Amino acid sequence: MPGSHQVQFLDALHRDHAEVEDRIRTGKAMGLHNLPSKSWQVNAGWMLACNLAADLDAWLRLLTLHDQDGLEHAEPDTMRFRLYHLPARLADHARRRYLRIERTWPWAKAFTTCWSRLTQLPAVT
Repeated sequence: MPGSHQVQFLDALHRDHAEVEDRIRTGKAMGLHNLPSKSWQVNAGWMLACNLAADLDAWLRLLTLHDQDGLEHAEPDTMRFRLYHLPARLADHARRRYLRIERTWPWAKAFTTCWSRLTQLPAVT
């Protein structure tokens, strides 16, 4: 009950606040630490872009990396290091594009699993 100062209520309140702090930390890792600018429009656009990046990161982990060890609850810096900065080459051959990933890269299987799951998602209609 609010205002009763019971331990269970205080614990639940603290857990909710810790989740909010996690989202703020994620937003800052996605670029919110670069605010403020002198222009309101620049700040609004930057805030929108950072929130969009954080949402895309969360949906990517939820839809494609839910069973990958160490990536299902990874921080943005970990995701950036392991998946987003991909050591690969984009090659053109016979009117097709191929992504050539190093076989020795430790997260190649996680990336290919993620990519195949993304391409199998149904299109929005």
